[in-house]
Amino acid sequence: MEKLAFDKDQDYQRQAEILKVMGHPIRLKIIAGLMSQSCNVKKIWECLALPQATVSQHLAQLKNKGIIAGRRDGVEVFYHVVSEEAKEIVGAMFQSSVCK
Repeated sequence: MEKLAFDKDQDYQRQAEILKVMGHPIRLKIIAGLMSQSCNVKKIWECLALPQATVSQHLAQLKNKGIIAGRRDGVEVFYHVVSEEAKEIVGAMFQSSVCK
């Protein structure tokens, strides 16, 4: 029987953290939507039909793990996906955006 081989240089901890954060349906929808265009919080919560506070909490978790980042434009912050790992995972799962 052949030995199982693992890439010892791979950052499995980081990848596991990304998968854990992405494991919530709302956060997964947010990431998928932000891959097609950057959006402000208002547009995100309108698309998801969720309270602003709920969306803000999910955005904070995604931002804290380095999956998304915000760009300030006047008083608004527009979020976009910055994690290449997250883009690859979601890209493999979905072919179209969640909210247009």
